[in-house]
Amino acid sequence: MPYSFAFVEGLSLIVIVPILLVLLVLGFVVISFFNTWLKAMLAKAPVGFLNIIAMKLRGVPYGLVVDARITAVKAGVELSTDDLEAHFLAGGNLIPTVQAIIAAMKAGISLDWSRACAIDLATKGSGKSVVEAVRTSVDPKVIDCPSQEGAKKSIDGVAKDGIQVKAKARVTVRTNLERFVGGAKEETIIARVGEGIVTTIGSADTYKVVLESPDSISKVVLNRGLDVGTAFEILSIDIADVDVGANVGASLQEAQAEANKNMAQAQAEIRRAAAVAVEQEMKARVQEMRAKVVEAEAQVPLAMAEAFRSGNLGVMDYYKMKNIDSDTRMRDSIAEPGKSEEDLDSDR
Repeated sequence: MPYSFAFVEGLSLIVIVPILLVLLVLGFVVISFFNTWLKAMLAKAPVGFLNIIAMKLRGVPYGLVVDARITAVKAGVELSTDDLEAHFLAGGNLIPTVQAIIAAMKAGISLDWSRACAIDLATKGSGKSVVEAVRTSVDPKVIDCPSQEGAKKSIDGVAKDGIQVKAKARVTVRTNLERFVGGAKEETIIARVGEGIVTTIGSADTYKVVLESPDSISKVVLNRGLDVGTAFEILSIDIADVDVGANVGASLQEAQAEANKNMAQAQAEIRRAAAVAVEQEMKARVQEMRAKVVEAEAQVPLAMAEAFRSGNLGVMDYYKMKNIDSDTRMRDSIAEPGKSEEDLDSDR
């Protein structure tokens, strides 16, 4: 009998201990989720106990989801835990998105949960948030054109009279939530406004027109519909500063004149080089002709010698020819005083 009692007691311990362990684990689970569940219940934004456990198993921060739901319900926005959990799993920011929904509702702006989630995901990694997008939709922001963070501090245009005009503009924009996802951002607004200002200045007959009425620039640029396809709606374009720059037209004319002068000098140098080449060619031809003359004169003594041998030329004929030659030289020396007979011979 004692043996049977000991066996039963041992068997009871084997059964009771696991049951106690299971109850202990369940107690810890209940205690860990009870606060969150109770908080949601007291805030009149109930969340199922099993739903909280399921979020824990899926790796979703159930405390954050419950807090976001409480915030939304307290503001009069009904959001389910499935919606909040889906946005978190997509990589969104729950609390800022809920705050954006509440801010839009308070401001009378139509913004549903799907669009708010899309805007939040679109702004992720850009340094902006969906709350800022909604705030800008309510309270317009001012964009400097050009951006003061860049190296260029003014928008430069040239009027028809060649005078450069430097301008700075301030663009007041309001976020267009309907076009925020997929719409161009601030950089596009700055680029389009800069292009419009340059075009307007370039179409002015003189820089004085721009200085006299800077508002004409903003009116022309504003009427061009520069906010098409962007995430903003342009409310106004104000010219903050207008200044006169360099005389670009005169500089261009000066540069053109310098270029024309260089071209004329180059062409003149080409003609001079060609003339020098022709002169050298003529000198070479003169030397060639002189060489031929010398060659021909060298044939005269040979011909005279042949004439003596053949009897066609006598001694008296030779002396007579020499007398004529001497007479000719004398006449040449008289006609050109200062030249010796050697000079005359060299001229010949």
